[in-house]
Amino acid sequence: MAKKPAPPPTHRPAAPKAAPTPPKAAPVAAPAVPLRKKLEALPSLSPGRASPAGPKSGVVIVGSLNMDLIARTEVMPLPGQTVMGQDLVQSPGGKGANQAAAAGKLWTKRSAGSRLIGRTGEDLFADQILAALTKAKVDTASVLRSRHAPTGTAMVVVDRHGENAIVVAGGANRLLTATDLLAQRKTIEAAVVLSVQLEIPYDTVACGIALAKRSNVLTILDPAPAPPEGLPESLYHVDILTPNQTEAQLLTGIPVRTADDARRAAERFLLRGTRIVIVKMGSQGAVIVQRPEEQGKVAAAGTVVKHVSGFRVPVLDTTGAGDAFNAALAVGLAEGMPLEQAARFANAAGALTCTKRGALAAMPPRAEVEALLAGTWVKP
Repeated sequence: MAKKPAPPPTHRPAAPKAAPTPPKAAPVAAPAVPLRKKLEALPSLSPGRASPAGPKSGVVIVGSLNMDLIARTEVMPLPGQTVMGQDLVQSPGGKGANQAAAAGKLWTKRSAGSRLIGRTGEDLFADQILAALTKAKVDTASVLRSRHAPTGTAMVVVDRHGENAIVVAGGANRLLTATDLLAQRKTIEAAVVLSVQLEIPYDTVACGIALAKRSNVLTILDPAPAPPEGLPESLYHVDILTPNQTEAQLLTGIPVRTADDARRAAERFLLRGTRIVIVKMGSQGAVIVQRPEEQGKVAAAGTVVKHVSGFRVPVLDTTGAGDAFNAALAVGLAEGMPLEQAARFANAAGALTCTKRGALAAMPPRAEVEALLAGTWVKP
C-alpha cells in the first residue's frame, strides 16, 4: 500500500518585532541662577549696619593658595632657551595666601585680623601651606579642601637681579565658586576690608566684591595676573584698584614709567567706575589717583594725584612684594589710617619683602615695617 505524501510544511509568518523602547529622556538640569538673583535673595542689610555677627574687624582675603617651586638662575631664559639653575626651593605662596600671611603678621590688635577664603587639594602641599598660614596668625577656617583637584602650584624663576617670572597651575583654586562665597558671606560681612586678586575665577571675585559692597566693606582688587583681554566690566567697580606698572600697561595700553604715565593710565580705570587707583611703582613708590573729592594736587584732567615715595633697599627677590603692599594697605585702612599714610605703610612692607627670598615666608612683621618707616631699619 502506497504511503500518503507528507503534507506540505505550513508557513507561519514571523511574529512582528516589538518596537524598540525609546531611551529615557535625560533629566533636564535646572537653569543656572544668575549671581545677581542669588544676591537679591539674601537677607538685606541696612546701610551702615556692621554685620549680623557683630562689629567689623580686620581684613578678609579671598584668593589663591599655591605651593611655589622657585628656581634661581643667573639670567631669565629666552623663549626656547635652556639655562642652568642654582637651586630649587619649595615655599608656600599664592597671592591669596601671601596677602593673608602678610596681614596676619602686620595686625596688632587682639581681634582677628586676617581671614582667608580659598580652596586647596587634599594633599601634602595643602597641609604645609595651612601650617604656614596658622603660624602667621591667619584664620583658615574658611579654606575649603577639594578631593578632585590638587593644590595650586606656581613655577617661579628668579634671576640674579631679583626679577621673577611666574607660571601658575591653578588646581583647586579654579574650583572656588561664587556659591562657596555665598556660604561664607558672614566672614566677608564681618570684615572692614576685603582684598581679592585674579588667581581664582573672575565670577568668584565679582561675587566677593558684591557681597562686600552690600555690607559696606571696603573692596581692594589687585588685578594680577592681568588678563590680556582686559578686566570683566564688573571688576572695575571696586573702591581701590592696585595694578603695578606692567599690569597698568597691559590693561590700558599706556606704558607706565613715570608718575605722570601712572596718572594717565589710572584715569582710564576711573572712567570705568573705579573709585581710587593706586599704581605700584616699585622703588619709585606708589601713585594714588582719584576723583577730586579729596584734597591734593589736581592734575589737568581734574583728578587728584598723590605720589607717595618708596624705599630703596637691597633687593634679593621681588616675589610677593605686590602682595605685601596690598596686605599692608588693607591692614592700614582697616586700622583707620588715612589713605596716603596707608600707602606709605604699604610701600615699606613691599620693600622689605624684596630683601628676603621666597613669598609667604618673606612677608615682613610689623616691627620691621615700623622700623623702616622710622629710618631705623637695619638689614639682618
